[in-house]
Amino acid sequence: MSKLQWIRQKIKALPEAVTAVNAQRVRGKKIVFTNGCFDILHHGHLDLLAKAADEGNILIVGINTDASVKKLKGEKRPVNTQQDRAFQVASLLCVDMVVLFDEDTPLTLIEALRPDVLVKGGDYTFDTIVGAKEVSARGGKVAVIPFVSGYSTTGLIDIIRSL
Repeated sequence: MSKLQWIRQKIKALPEAVTAVNAQRVRGKKIVFTNGCFDILHHGHLDLLAKAADEGNILIVGINTDASVKKLKGEKRPVNTQQDRAFQVASLLCVDMVVLFDEDTPLTLIEALRPDVLVKGGDYTFDTIVGAKEVSARGGKVAVIPFVSGYSTTGLIDIIRSL
C-alpha cells in the first residue's frame, strides 16, 4: 500500500469506523477518541494528538465538517476544507482513524464508537466535555490534556490576516 493510500484509508464514514473499532476491541485494543475542528494544524494540536494516542492503542479523531465549523466559529471559518483537514490529521503517525461529523457536538460519534478513553484539551473540565458522562458510565476514562501555551488557531489566523 502506498503512503497516500495508507492516509486515505484512515478516513472513514461512521458505519465503517464502527466496524473497524469493533474489530480492534475484539483484539483487546484500548480505543481513544478526541475531536475538534483542526482548522490550521499547529504545535498545540500535535501535542494533544500525540498525548491522546499515548492513552491507548487506537486513536480516533472526530473532525467537524465545514458546516459545523461555521456554526461554531463563524462565517470566515474554516480556513481549510473538511477534506483537507481530514487528510492532514490522517497523515499523522499517531492517528489511526478520522471520522467527520456534521452535528454541533461529537456525541453521536462517541455513542457509536464507545471509546475507552475520551480526550479533550486543557480548556475543558469533566462537566463541559461532551460525552464524558456517557464514557464514564461505561467505566471509561476521561482525560484532559493541558494546553501548550502560545498556540491558537484563532491567534494564527489573526496574525496572518494582519500581515
